[in-house]
Amino acid sequence: MAPPAAKKRLVHHLDTPFSTSSWPEISIDNQDSILELLCSLLSPIGQHRRSHVKPSKGKRATKREKKMATKLDGPAKAAKLPTPRSLELSESVDIGFNSIAKNLGSLSKPSEVANPSPKDYSMVFVARGSQSPAFNHHFPQMVAAASRNLPEKEKIRLVGFSKPCSERIGNTLGIPRVSSIAISRHTPGAEALLAVVENLVAPVDSPWLSEVPSTEYKTTQIASVETTIGAKRVK
Repeated sequence: MAPPAAKKRLVHHLDTPFSTSSWPEISIDNQDSILELLCSLLSPIGQHRRSHVKPSKGKRATKREKKMATKLDGPAKAAKLPTPRSLELSESVDIGFNSIAKNLGSLSKPSEVANPSPKDYSMVFVARGSQSPAFNHHFPQMVAAASRNLPEKEKIRLVGFSKPCSERIGNTLGIPRVSSIAISRHTPGAEALLAVVENLVAPVDSPWLSEVPSTEYKTTQIASVETTIGAKRVK
């Protein structure tokens, strides 16, 4: 006997009345070229990290090592352990979701745009193929908002890598994996990468920014999605 056909129903949810910002379209070949240049730019950071930064073994192991150093060498010597000086390149690069989202939020404020900070981004790279879309869908909107008052040639470029590349970028930087990277406009040695990205990647299209200040009333949008109803559990 054939199993009964799955039942379906419509599920309704509220949607935004404004148009959303889409990811810039970039061919796979162009993505590969940009990825090669990005890894070449970031490789000195990874070399510095592997040479000077000790891999973490956890908080407990770190505490034990500090106690042993204090016992063997005395508190004065343990407190004077040398710390490597950060590379100039690493100071112009932000890595990870939290720091990039925070800085994009500050760049979207008029005061921040009028007085650019050293972290005034020129490019943002996201490993889309290594993440759930829910984790990175906000980037086009945030990049569009942060760029809205900039001249056309200086707008922040957003590059989404479709193929999984989080581990490769992480290996280049000497860390397990990377979700996103932002490059400052003042990053030393990034001129070639910026020239290629500006040539291949269009600024984020953001029609919703011109709709927001409009006095025209926008009705509530109700989206409907058809979904299947799970079969009842047999008692």
